[in-house]
Parts: sequence; C-alpha cells; structure tokens
Amino acid sequence: MRSDGRLDTGIALVCVVLALLALVMPRITRDNLASALRTTVLSPIVTLEARTTAMRAAIDSRNNVLQLRGRAATQALGVSAVADENATLRQLLGLASRLEQEFIPAEVLPARGFADDFTLALSVGSNAGVEQFLPVVTADGLVGMVRSVDPATSYAISWAHPDFRVSAMSVDGQAFGIVQPHLGSGVERWLLEMRGVRFRAKLDTGTLIVSSGLGATYPRGIAIGVVVGELATPEKWARTYLIMPAVLPSAMSPLLILRRGVQTRDLNGVWTSITAADSGARAVAAAGDSIARIAAMAEVAARRAALDSLIADSLASDSTALRRLPPADSARRADSVRRVTGPPPSGDRP
Repeated sequence: MRSDGRLDTGIALVCVVLALLALVMPRITRDNLASALRTTVLSPIVTLEARTTAMRAAIDSRNNVLQLRGRAATQALGVSAVADENATLRQLLGLASRLEQEFIPAEVLPARGFADDFTLALSVGSNAGVEQFLPVVTADGLVGMVRSVDPATSYAISWAHPDFRVSAMSVDGQAFGIVQPHLGSGVERWLLEMRGVRFRAKLDTGTLIVSSGLGATYPRGIAIGVVVGELATPEKWARTYLIMPAVLPSAMSPLLILRRGVQTRDLNGVWTSITAADSGARAVAAAGDSIARIAAMAEVAARRAALDSLIADSLASDSTALRRLPPADSARRADSVRRVTGPPPSGDRP
C-alpha cells in the first residue's frame, strides 16, 4: 500500500514539474512539443476522441430525424382526423336542415360495464327531451332506438343488438320485410338480414332498403342499408336478403335522436342512397378542399371494396344451387318445339 502511495505521489510531482516547465517554455517550443505528443504517445487517444465525437454527432442527427418524422406523422394523423370530423359535421348539418330541427344532437359516451358492444350510452337524457323508443340516426342512416332514459344520459340499442327489429321496404316500395341482425360469425356478424320478403319480389344487389313506417317507432324513409345478396333458407314462400348497414360501427358518433313528432312524417328523400352520399362527398372534394378530397375518396374506395368482398362471400354458398336451376327460357323453347312438331291446323288438312 505504501509503495502504491509513493508511486502516485511521484507521478503527481512529475506532472506538476512538467506543467511548470510548460508554463515557462516559449510558445513555439510548447506547441511543437504538444504536436509531437499528439502524433506519437497520445495518437490512439486522439483518434478515439475523434471517433466518439463523430458517433455522438451521428446519434444526435438520427434522433433529430426521428423526432421530425414523428411530428410529421402526428400532424398527418391530426389532419386526417380533422378532415373526417369536418366531413361528418357537414353531413349532419345537411341532415339537420332537412329534418327541420325535429331532433336532439347527442354524442356516444364510453360504455363501461356493458356486457356487449351493441348498447350505446348517449350524452343526453330526459332533461333534453329524450324519450323511450325514439329513433337514433346519423347522416348515413339508421343507428338504432333509445331503450332507457335517465335525466342526463340515455341508452340505445344499435342495429347489431339481437333485439333490434325494423319494418323495412325497398326504396321503390315494391318489397317489404323485417330487418334484423344477421347473427353470423366473423365479419358477417356485422351484417343485417331482411326476412319475410314475398317470393315474387326480387331485389338486385345494391338496392337501397329504408324503413317502411309501419309501427310506432321508425318513420318512413330512413336508410337502413343496401342489398348484398340473397340468403338460402328452407322457406319456399318468402325470400331472405343479406343487407350491408348504411351506418358502420366506427361512424356511430356524433348522432341525432329524432323527436316524437317526426315519427309520423314521411322522410323519403332525406336519406336518398349510399351512392348519393358518396357523390356528395366527391362534390365537396371538387370544391377545392384537398383534405376533404383525400378523406372522401378513401371512404368511397373502402365502401366499394367492402361491398365487393361481402358479395363474393355471401353468394359463394349459393352458386351450386343456382347452377342446378334450368334456364329461364327453357319452358318457352319447349312450347315452341311442341307448336312446330304438333299436328297441322284443321284448315291445312287434305
């Protein structure tokens, strides 16, 4: 221990002496000596310091780039969210003007404590005029119905709830039925089905389905969805159709609660069609709003892709049964053959 202490003391004294000599040396001699030390004894240390400085600068530069990218991504997401919100508010303002103020605006609250995802907690209650069994809608169409009311909040079931039912018809009034949740598995769980349609009422893919006004809850003319295809059922006297909802689960806020007086009105024309809504979004984009253009085109493309996928999935199971059916004009061809090969008319007999 003593030898180590003496060595340290000796090294310290040598350093002090060298420092004093460096102070009294001429400046040129001191600079030459320092340069010689840097290029010989201290060369590895100087090289290591230079590399460390370069690495530190590279790390700082990369961190700055990552921070800039993060801020840019955050701003882009914010712009997209603002564009979506603006488009939704534009549609709601248009719907409000057509409803003539016979509605109560509401927001969907976080529904904690519910056992399912089909019940909506709304931000308004009886203090704002909300009552039981009032329809809940958005600018796209029907969401559901108010089920219970508190003074400051209310609770509604959406179209995905197992208890949801609405009397419906095609937009041209040629086919009537009852719309209810499809209750399938996977993606098909978020579809609807229209049951009890008379067998002679054939609905094409893309036909708009609206509420019929039968009953005391939903007024006539609220958009429910569009026909995806026909479902094979054992019922031979009625048809069942698969319906894609007009209001997607991600678009159920903000919304409007229709007042009691509007339930007796005919709302045909308020919700025209999904295609008209898409064309309206394109018209807004054409007006020069570049942000709205991106959001509107993305929504149109997503709806078209979802519709094509649902059509392919729902009709795949029915392709075999459709191939077994005889051609529609086979009966006419058989009748024409019998007329040609049958006996000649009485006036032509010899």
